[in-house]
Amino acid sequence: MKGLSLANIASACGGTYRGSEDARNREITGVAIDSRKIEKDFLFVPIKGARVDGHDFIEQVMEKEALCTLSEHPLTGAQYPYILVNSTEQALKDLAHFYRSQLDLKVIGITGSVGKTSTKELIASVLEQKYRVLKTEGNYNNEIGLPLTIFRLTEEDEIAVLEMGIDHFGEMHRLADIARPNVCVITNIGYAHLENLGSREGILQAKTEMFEHLQPEFAVVLNGDDDMLRTVADVHGQKPVFFGIDSAAPVFASHIENRGLKGTLCTIQLPACGDFSETTIQADIPIPGKHMVYNALAGAYIGHLFGLSPEEIETGIHSLQPVTGRNHLIETDTLMILDDCYNANPASMRASLDVLALATGRRVAVMGDMKELGENEEQLHFETGEYAARKGIDTIVCIGPLACQMYLGAKNLASGNTVLHYTGKEEFLHNLPSLFEAGDTVLVKASNSMKFSEIVEALTEFEANTKDEIEKGAKQ
Repeated sequence: MKGLSLANIASACGGTYRGSEDARNREITGVAIDSRKIEKDFLFVPIKGARVDGHDFIEQVMEKEALCTLSEHPLTGAQYPYILVNSTEQALKDLAHFYRSQLDLKVIGITGSVGKTSTKELIASVLEQKYRVLKTEGNYNNEIGLPLTIFRLTEEDEIAVLEMGIDHFGEMHRLADIARPNVCVITNIGYAHLENLGSREGILQAKTEMFEHLQPEFAVVLNGDDDMLRTVADVHGQKPVFFGIDSAAPVFASHIENRGLKGTLCTIQLPACGDFSETTIQADIPIPGKHMVYNALAGAYIGHLFGLSPEEIETGIHSLQPVTGRNHLIETDTLMILDDCYNANPASMRASLDVLALATGRRVAVMGDMKELGENEEQLHFETGEYAARKGIDTIVCIGPLACQMYLGAKNLASGNTVLHYTGKEEFLHNLPSLFEAGDTVLVKASNSMKFSEIVEALTEFEANTKDEIEKGAKQ
């Protein structure tokens, strides 16, 4: 890894090197915080968690031929190099900051209340048509995950597409200081993490902390249909570039053709930027939902900004692959499962219900608690239930203590809808056989802590059992 000798690591972390002089100038080949992921010549960063302290695994990882470990306390009798630091977690961030500074590449930083991951995936899919791109994987978008993503970069990578998730003030400062983005993309300002950030104004303030860490030559790309983001008129003397459907934005979509669960067709108009002239894109977005049009707008403009041809941009959009747990459509023999169970807040829940409403046949929404919504959490759940009823969802299943308010909201406006409430997953799974019919389209969505991936798995297994029973009955 470029520049990551043990001497440089100690300097970047403000730590003290303990080991032989022969090893001081050797470079590590990777960084891991999980002892199971250690490879030869890696650096081990032991993190103190709520239940497990990584320091307990130092001897084990050094036996796996790790080159060095960090430690928050002296390692008496150590026969291997280690670097003594005050905080291994802070050292991880300091080292990622240093490593990022050694790499000559462009960074696109993406944040927002809803749609960060799907926007990241689409932007990366577009840019991959011309560049070598590394993107955030999974949920590696926080103060531990972002540094680990940075360490995956090599000198061959040309662009990094990095997702940044926050729930406190100041957190974006720390993330963006590591990433030092050339381009900032903000998808929207919703209601996620109101518990810590207080209001949408607070969320806007926290998200736009990224602006303080942009590179000298930068671009800011914002959703112009978001009322809060439209208030951003100037960033360091430069106007943001807005994209939208409903607003008169310079990057806009027209001739939008909804193809149900097969996705959306639209025309995207791109303005002149830099050395590239105004152009038009015919976008075939393979994942359903109006929100995916916004993602395509951002992705198309970023591609245009980085010099991709209209054909390359169109190919990148059409090549987009769904991510498990994120608007992932699973087609089985008898059910269509819309797996969107990775996370949830009121805005993303409404967007997913909009997608479900596009389905033909009976539509079933299996919804659970949305966490970290602050003092208005009950009202926000109630309104989500009302929204599901207004969308005409045939069967609305609400699971969890907060979801009881969803149930009450849905019942409040129900007109021919079946509305059910279960206290937990176990009760729901017990009743699962009586809830679904062949041909149903089923949305599964809740905050990640609800572990609704278990419901997705159960629905898939349930479908297989149902098919067996149907076939058995036909033979008899």
